[in-house]
Amino acid sequence: MKQCTHADALPHPEPMPLGQTCPECVRAGTDPVQLRLCLTCGHVGCCDSSPRRHATEHHRETGHPVMRSLEPGEDWRWCFVDHVLV
Repeated sequence: MKQCTHADALPHPEPMPLGQTCPECVRAGTDPVQLRLCLTCGHVGCCDSSPRRHATEHHRETGHPVMRSLEPGEDWRWCFVDHVLV
């Protein structure tokens, strides 16, 4: 089974969210769908169900590998590089 090779390098404790919603969606005037937290820098972005997919775009621009859901009751993490749940 494939495993994430980036989880051990993440900061501890994890970064605080830099905001309460996706700033790119706010600037674009769109509504974010399900928020994600970058576990490298704290950027908050919208998920791939949103029209602009800002969490994925953040990964592409920065190379930051792992994000987690910011949705209440969810605690899963996703590694963009290894394409696995962490």
